[in-house]
Amino acid sequence: MAASHHSTDIVIIGAGPVGLFAAFQCGMLDMKCHIVDTLDMIGGQCTALYPEKPIYDIPAWPTITGEKLIEQLQAQAEPFKPTYHLGQQVVSVTKTSQGWTVKTDKEITIDAKAIFIAGGAGSFGPNRPPLKGLEDYEGKSVFYYVRKRDDFKGKKLVIAGGGDSAVDWAVSLADIAASITVVHRRDDFRAAPDSVRKLHDLVKAGRITLAIPYQLRALNGSNGQLNHVIVKTLQGDEKTLNADILLPFYGLAMNLGPIAEWGFDLHKHQINVNPATCETNQSGIFVMGDMAHYAGKLKLILQGFSEVAMAAHAAHHYVHPDKVLNFTHSTDKGVPV
Repeated sequence: MAASHHSTDIVIIGAGPVGLFAAFQCGMLDMKCHIVDTLDMIGGQCTALYPEKPIYDIPAWPTITGEKLIEQLQAQAEPFKPTYHLGQQVVSVTKTSQGWTVKTDKEITIDAKAIFIAGGAGSFGPNRPPLKGLEDYEGKSVFYYVRKRDDFKGKKLVIAGGGDSAVDWAVSLADIAASITVVHRRDDFRAAPDSVRKLHDLVKAGRITLAIPYQLRALNGSNGQLNHVIVKTLQGDEKTLNADILLPFYGLAMNLGPIAEWGFDLHKHQINVNPATCETNQSGIFVMGDMAHYAGKLKLILQGFSEVAMAAHAAHHYVHPDKVLNFTHSTDKGVPV
């Protein structure tokens, strides 16, 4: 790709749901956006990790898949014509007299009045269980994501983990799998209460089996195909589970990447922000979504949407310093047609 230079109002780092909604919100305030993402497609984790996973906490949608949510957000932002730079990583940001200059590893340079970081978990990958020979099964009968539910139709599944992904996928796959066993080290699940209730209802109905309090110990199979998953309690009691597929859901290993070197006030793998504006200690750079940290922060998509609205209003004076923002309701303004 040839080097190119651009100028815009806001650079949005991250094309996941929060980044896409940021393009819409900025557009409503007459701010043009360029969006950069390391993936070669929009959608972030919703597209890359769980396009068919049902999401339940999006207002006005009783349930919506990750893929459908991204389609709707892209359509919502489209009237404001954001420019996408996909398949590349932002490697540096430099303060200028006019704002900031952003450079990517594909030799794209973008001048902007402000920067929004909506990178979700940053550079992400699965937390892999420490099992001997695990790599022989990965991509064949051990998977860390569910991209197509039908890939698991009629299979004997072992799902390991106690968070939202483990519980939600156990519930979602119960109607197509031959059997499902959920392995967790304790009775308490770290998932939405309603999802946990659905899980226990399916256990009572005999459609899901719980292996508690067990942890993964070993895999048994040949040529990349599982036959059994061996689990063990802390007291040493072992159990052998029949399995065609193992789905270990132990969360994502988060890595801020180059962002960690940009002078932010960090909280572990997150960036501290002013909760009223989502602005960082770097004037003109805002963070929203999973990467933002403040007291009371909830890692919910809908909270990321709220943070976007606050950040867009706070960033307006960087883009239009001579204009007073008198925005009231979206129905007053409408969108371009």
